Amino acid sequence: MDTPSVPPKRATEQDRLVGERIKVLRKSKGISQTALGSSIGVTFQQIQKYENGVNRVGASRLSDIARVLEVRVSSFYDGDEGGGRDRAEVFGFLRTHGAIDLLHAFSEIEDDQLRREVLAIVRTVARIEQVRGS
Repeated sequence: MDTPSVPPKRATEQDRLVGERIKVLRKSKGISQTALGSSIGVTFQQIQKYENGVNRVGASRLSDIARVLEVRVSSFYDGDEGGGRDRAEVFGFLRTHGAIDLLHAFSEIEDDQLRREVLAIVRTVARIEQVRGS
């Protein structure tokens, strides 16, 4: 008996979003693609494919990734309790090139006054950039 041909499952928009969140969370923990891959038994190339949304991440693999990154599996999805739109917005900001590095450096500043001054500088630069773009 011939079985009908089933087309291969393709990565979806949700798969792409899960991949982006894996990348953001991995970078925020300072873990390389190689280290994450080794921890879950895959190559760094496979981690790249997950992060770029090329390959789908299976449930057990996502559970392994969550364990290594020390987050709940629900952290990779919209609608995480208490998260919702705010969580999606935060992940959007963290996808900005250099955002995670900036946050790491900012968090290492112990002096509260110095942190406020750095924040004021960044806000001023952002306003200048907006004026230039207008």
